[in-house]
Amino acid sequence: MQSQYCVSLASIQKAHRVIHDLVHQTPVLTNSTLDKRAERKIFLKCELFQKTGSFKIRGALNAVASLSERRQNGKEVPAVVTHSSGNHGQALALAAQMQGIPSYVVVPRNAPACKKAAILEYGAHIVECEPSDQSRMETVSKVIAETKGIQIHSNQDPLVIAGQGTIGLEILQQVPDVQAVVVPVGGGGMVSGITVAIKTQRPQVKVYAAEPEKADDCYQSKQSGCLTPNRYAPVTIADGVKTSIGEKTWPIIRDLVDDVFTVSEEEIKRATRLMWERAKLVIEPTAGVGIAVVLSPRFRNLPGNLRNVCVVLCGGNVDLDSLEWLKVTE
Repeated sequence: MQSQYCVSLASIQKAHRVIHDLVHQTPVLTNSTLDKRAERKIFLKCELFQKTGSFKIRGALNAVASLSERRQNGKEVPAVVTHSSGNHGQALALAAQMQGIPSYVVVPRNAPACKKAAILEYGAHIVECEPSDQSRMETVSKVIAETKGIQIHSNQDPLVIAGQGTIGLEILQQVPDVQAVVVPVGGGGMVSGITVAIKTQRPQVKVYAAEPEKADDCYQSKQSGCLTPNRYAPVTIADGVKTSIGEKTWPIIRDLVDDVFTVSEEEIKRATRLMWERAKLVIEPTAGVGIAVVLSPRFRNLPGNLRNVCVVLCGGNVDLDSLEWLKVTE
């Protein structure tokens, strides 16, 4: 079954061995208020406690580790290059810094300032672009030509996808009775890796993708059966899932992801606030998408025997400058 996809259980297990001592095995927490509102037992896989504040370090470290092998074979690694709304950029910057490799990150000009600042702190060079997939790709190509760098795509690189898939291995270990997993989807690297990790071992476990209504290319693709990228740059508070799924992640999503749920901006805001107030977990709105889904009427109408649901809280890099009350005047 796996030969047709860019990642396999074996490649995910290999990634787990490579990064095991370099990342955190993030905790799984529960919250009684959330359970009551969702009318199910909800398990929270807390990737907001991961290094760099999101799951992205898993894939970045796995990909950069492969460059160490390239160096050992006498091949030069002048730099690594990627495009990112922030979290993958931070992760790649740290992974490259750990290996002593220069990094260049193409970032949409409207990305949260906190994420840009963190990328710089990890030693990367930032190159800004317009907030569209086309601008990202064109700018990356230009940077690669100028630096002779190697691109590590945020969600279409098989090594990155395999690294993200290690979350699925941990969920099965930490929540042995899990019946469904809800995963926010942007480019699809995380949901693809997790899906392969889970479905190859426990095919009866449901995997659901979670997406904003204003960036619903995954939902549209699943409905039509054809890869359908966002036609315009999405405008959503969930800045980490503005990018579209791609050629590598689509076949896994098409064949193995059980369904895609979309939620409104208001639902995302309410879910994020609920986690801040009641669970004391400072998640970013992108992580709130998964919470919004399990609280949505459509999800709550799923069969009642689907009791144990794990939601991946993908990150906690909140743009604090967007909170007016928290701004400090000089």
